[in-house]
Formats: sequence, C-alpha cells, structure tokens
Amino acid sequence: MSQNSRLIYSPEYTSYHFHDGHPFNQRRLLLAHDLMREYGLLADQSILPPRFASDDEIALVHDRRYIQFVKEQGHSEKELPMAASFGLGTEDVPCFPLMHEATSLIVGGTLQAVDAVMNGQADHAFNPAGGLHHAFRGRASGFCVYNDCSVAIAYMRKHWDARVLYIDTDAHHGDGVQWAFYDDPHVLTVSFHETGKYLFPGTGNLTERGEGSGYGYSVNVPLEAFTEDQSFLEMYHHLIPKVARGFKPDVILTQNGCDAHAYDPLTHLSCSMRIYQEIPRLAHQLAHELCDGRWVAVGGGGYDIWRVVPRAWTLLWSEMTDQPLGDGPLPDAWRNRWQAESEYPLPTHLFDDVTPFPPIPRRAEITEKNRVTLERAMMYAPMG
Repeated sequence: MSQNSRLIYSPEYTSYHFHDGHPFNQRRLLLAHDLMREYGLLADQSILPPRFASDDEIALVHDRRYIQFVKEQGHSEKELPMAASFGLGTEDVPCFPLMHEATSLIVGGTLQAVDAVMNGQADHAFNPAGGLHHAFRGRASGFCVYNDCSVAIAYMRKHWDARVLYIDTDAHHGDGVQWAFYDDPHVLTVSFHETGKYLFPGTGNLTERGEGSGYGYSVNVPLEAFTEDQSFLEMYHHLIPKVARGFKPDVILTQNGCDAHAYDPLTHLSCSMRIYQEIPRLAHQLAHELCDGRWVAVGGGGYDIWRVVPRAWTLLWSEMTDQPLGDGPLPDAWRNRWQAESEYPLPTHLFDDVTPFPPIPRRAEITEKNRVTLERAMMYAPMG
C-alpha cells in the first residue's frame, strides 16, 4: 500500500442530513468506507479525521452575511423569514439543525486534504464527503450549503499561490466553482456533465469560457443524454491531458461525482463502473507527470447509494493508493451486512455486467454529437 495517500473520513459526516426522503444521503459514505475496509485497502495510518473550517476560511468564497444566516438558521427551531433569499428552505436545500457545523466539517475535511498534500504530508488525499460544487457566494444551491471545492481552490491560491486544475466529472455542471473563478487565469475549471438542456443546473454551455484575463480557462463538455462509457472516456482522454499539459498546474483537484452511472435516478447518462476506474487513473498519472504527485480528490453527486457510490469511490481509493482492483465478486461480508437495508439487490461484482442495461438506439448519433462538442470545447482552452 502507498503510504502517501490520505482518506479524510469520519462517521460524523452523516450529520449533513436534510431529511430521510432526500436524495442526498450521506449513508453512502459509511457504505463506501466499509467496502474499502473489506477489500483491505485502508490502513489506520492512512485515515485523517476532518476538522471544522473556520469562518475566515469559508469567507474566502462565501459572503459573511450568508455564513451568519446559515449559523442562525441551523440553531432555529423554525425556518427564518429570509431563508429563501439565501437559497435555503427549498426542496433541494431544506433547512436542518446545525447546518453550519455539519457543512463546515465537510469544508474543513477538504482543507485537511489540501493541507496534507500541499504541506508534503501526502502526495494524494481524498475527502469523499466533499464535492459540494453548486453553492454560490451568498446562496445555497443543488444540495450544497457551502462550496468546499471553491473554498479549497481559494485557500490554495492564497497560501501557496498555486495554479489549480479543477476537473469535475459529476453529471451536473460544476457551476459554483466555475463562476467563483471565471476571471482567474490561475484556475482552470474543466467540467464534463450532462447537457443542461434536460438537467439541473441548466448551465455549462460551450460558450461559458471565462471572462477578462480568465477567458479560455473555463472549459465545458456538455454531453448528450444517454452517453455511454466509450464516448465519455473518448472525450475525457482526448481533452484532459492536452489542457493539463497546456496549463501546467501546481496541483490537481478532482470532483468525483458518480451520478453519470446508468443506475443513477436523477440523471440521464448511461455509463458503467468502468469510467470510475479510468477517470482517477488518468488524473493520477497527470498529477505525477505535472505536479510532483499533488492530487486532491473529493466526492460529489451519486444518488444510487447502494449499487454505485461505494464501488465508484472504492475504485478511486484503490487507484490513489496504488492497489489496483480487477473485476471479481464483491466481499461477501459487505454484501451480507448491507443487503437487508438496501431497496435493491446489491451488485455481486465490482464491475457491471452491462448486458441488462437498456440498449441505446441513437448510440452513433450521440457519439458523433459529443465529438463535435469536444472540438468546439477545445477551441480556446490552453493546449499542450
């Protein structure tokens, strides 16, 4: 096992809890951590507990009035009158007790990962609770109260003057991060996502390229609905090495939402577990080639908490720790422990048998449209 990777983890992450019927369910972290354990991928010394982010750290990105309101709302027994103006109390982001504390622990977990990597304690670090990429400066959005990705980037810019490559492969556009650094040429944001024609947040168009000195440093690849593994990976492998080598980052931050999977209930992409081995593998290689290994990973979306998230983030951790996993049966102990609680039969193997997946009749058309999109996405991006 590589001793140069850290997992930022605590069961306290489950305190970020909207309500039992909400699709954002942090029990997925318990499932993923348990699966990593059953595979023998976790040594005790590789785990770091998260810390709470300070108000000053959160304020690197978020308005202090917003931070104060989140605190007050989290300590109120009823919804406060101004909640809606801050994006709270909505169907997506309901108010819940101790919101500030729960979210600042996630932000602090990502900063813990950053500190470990940037201070040389570890080459790589993964905070699976992170990836809350939709929150804006003064407003919650898309299940996200604070934006740990944006705070982490601002923190690296402030303390290390780092050039940051942010790669977001969540099925939903990484809008909050893009807009936070839209005019900054020292932060290159790359987002692969399902087109906003059909999916929240409706942004991430090809024309969103940055502004001012940051023009060309926002790169969006809006994928056609029902995109499958082959087309997704073709786009990813063609673009990412070129922009990474052209940009020459000091550190890579990847947002690893796993809601592009065919099982995900909120999206319309049709990928399998295969992409969740390939995505971190390329990021890992580029981190060593360009950044002396500096790679911070966070979680993100993923709403099939039983069949998708644990396998996807176990594959990420196996890549990060140089403990490659091939296909094979999932550990019996893990399946037996969780099956009674799952609404679905748990997968039997690490990778998917895609034969039962619904056939995609427009596969050739989707692939060609994605290629045209990629060509246009690369027009103004830094290329190596």
